[in-house]
Amino acid sequence: MEMKRPFESVIREHGPTVLRVCRVVLGLHDAEDAWSETFLSAMRAYPDLAGDANIEAWLVTIAHRKALDVVRSQRHHVVVVDELPERAATIAVSLGAHQELWDAVKGLSMKQRQAVAYHYVAGLPYRDVAEILGGTTDAARRAAADGIKSLRTTYLDVYGRGGH
Repeated sequence: MEMKRPFESVIREHGPTVLRVCRVVLGLHDAEDAWSETFLSAMRAYPDLAGDANIEAWLVTIAHRKALDVVRSQRHHVVVVDELPERAATIAVSLGAHQELWDAVKGLSMKQRQAVAYHYVAGLPYRDVAEILGGTTDAARRAAADGIKSLRTTYLDVYGRGGH
C-alpha cells in the first residue's frame, strides 16, 4: 500500500492556486474564509481520497462548493446597523494598479467567473471545469471564452487600444 504524502505538503503545493481561484470567484474579501473552509473539508476527506486522484481538481471542486456556500449565505444574511463605520475596513491584499481588473472580474456572470478561475487560474482542463460546474465541456469552454473576451474588452476600454 502506497503512503500518501503529508497533507501539509498538499497545502503548500496547491494552497496558492486555491486561494487565487477563491479570489476570482468571490473577490478579495471572502476568499480567505472560503480557502480555509476548503482546506478544513479537504483535511477531513484526505485520508479517504484515492491515491491516483487529481488533487488539484479535487481541491478546486471543494473550493467551488465553499464559494457557492458563501454566495448563498450573502443572499440570506443582511446585517442592519444603526451607523456606518467612520472609515472603511482595510484588507490585507493591496489592489494597487489591479483595481480595474478586479472590477472587471466582478462584472462577469458567476458562471463566467468560475470558468475563468478554474481553467485559467487553476489550470484545469475544460473537462474538469465542466464536471465542477455541472455542464458540458463545450459550455465550460464557452463560458471561459466569453469571460476572457469580456475582460479583454473591459481592459481595452480602460487602458485604450494602444495598451499600457
